[in-house]
Amino acid sequence: MAGVGFSLKALRTDESYTGLIRLYGTAGIISSGPWLLSILTLLFIGLIGRELVTDPHDLSRFQVCVTWLFAASLLWTGPMQLMFTRFTADREFLGEYDETLPNLFGALCVLGAATFAISIPLVALFQNSTWTFKWILASAFVVLSQTWLVVIVLTGLRAHLAVFSCFALGYASTFVACLLLARFGQEGLLMGFVIGQATLLFSALCVLARKLPAKSAVAFRFLERRSFYLELGLVGLFYNLGVWSDKLIFGWGAGTGQRVLGPLRASEVYDLPIFLAYLTIVPGMAVFLVRVETDFAEAHREFYAAVRDGAPLLRLEALCGNMTDAARRAVVDIVKIQGITLIMCAALGPWLLSLAGISELHLPLFYIDAAGVALQVILLAVTSMFFYLDRRRAVSVLTGLLLLSNAGFTWLSMRLGPDLYGYGFAMAMAVTSLLGLVLLSRTFSTLVRDTFMRQPVVAS
Repeated sequence: MAGVGFSLKALRTDESYTGLIRLYGTAGIISSGPWLLSILTLLFIGLIGRELVTDPHDLSRFQVCVTWLFAASLLWTGPMQLMFTRFTADREFLGEYDETLPNLFGALCVLGAATFAISIPLVALFQNSTWTFKWILASAFVVLSQTWLVVIVLTGLRAHLAVFSCFALGYASTFVACLLLARFGQEGLLMGFVIGQATLLFSALCVLARKLPAKSAVAFRFLERRSFYLELGLVGLFYNLGVWSDKLIFGWGAGTGQRVLGPLRASEVYDLPIFLAYLTIVPGMAVFLVRVETDFAEAHREFYAAVRDGAPLLRLEALCGNMTDAARRAVVDIVKIQGITLIMCAALGPWLLSLAGISELHLPLFYIDAAGVALQVILLAVTSMFFYLDRRRAVSVLTGLLLLSNAGFTWLSMRLGPDLYGYGFAMAMAVTSLLGLVLLSRTFSTLVRDTFMRQPVVAS
């Protein structure tokens, strides 16, 4: 999302309440709109599809399959997403715009072949399922994995309206196709999902083909040794595995999870409250986008432009102070908006759970999960600022800590009993975000010195 804030600057000229609503509304659509479209589409499929399927259990099996497809594809492609994003950013910085599209096609070929290869032994685990279902499941894994890579490149080009439009088209196709094929059971529903994801994938590729020049059809420069950033690969793996580890542990827990289809499991006690809690991330993500990707990004650009232009020390220190202030305002504003959101959750919690058909016994779990989600927005802001400063090692340490702490605290909370369910996730986010803030503060305190000391020494 680096640089997205520059396209939001035009909306900041109007300081009225209407202008602020337009600014943060647009930021909310950019940051959370595609995700909300996917979630709401699957929810409506679950509600309407009950009247169309012959076996009601087909819907629950379909939803669990899609959840695991999302998790597995993010874990599988996380390292490649970040490394390829850095590759395309370097191409843009060097003005090699005609290298991005050919290398994207090359990356899709490599990723598609590798994903299909690992899909074969994975679908073999579904011993009691039909071969039709297995092939559709493998196809869904391949298409979804490729979709993540294409969408992240399109997002990097700041084509935010195009991203939202592609998601809208893709999930509208998913909705229609799933309902039309629902009478064929779980195979039909999953095939509808594949059709929708393929629509999203190819529509995004069409947008990229129109926007980007290409010097060749396919290229593989992204596989060169200098294009590999090990820390980014680790971050992509650690972060996604860290975010999903509590869900996986609850799903595989003997007393908290149950087998749904083949090796796939779900946790009725944990999955629904954490899902509702993640809906509260939208206000914080809007503020995150405006404050980090606009204010902080602008201060960052001014500081490093001054460094390249040889500005005097006092000027650099002043600009570094501006960047520090922007980072502080971003964190404070996120805390404020997520604090207000938590208060609203406390007031509306019983009504929300009733609307979702969840027992009020899950209220404590919903509250603590919402607190953990609020802390996760702070962690996202911190890691984004580290990425701006090219502190890849710091982010790899933070995401590694997130993985270990979320897995460890979640396991401990399960051992201590239902009253502490969800506290592992919240504690992990609290510890990781707090350490991130400490490291970020130290980084800013020595940034001017480190900017020059970290440069390579060139012999004359």
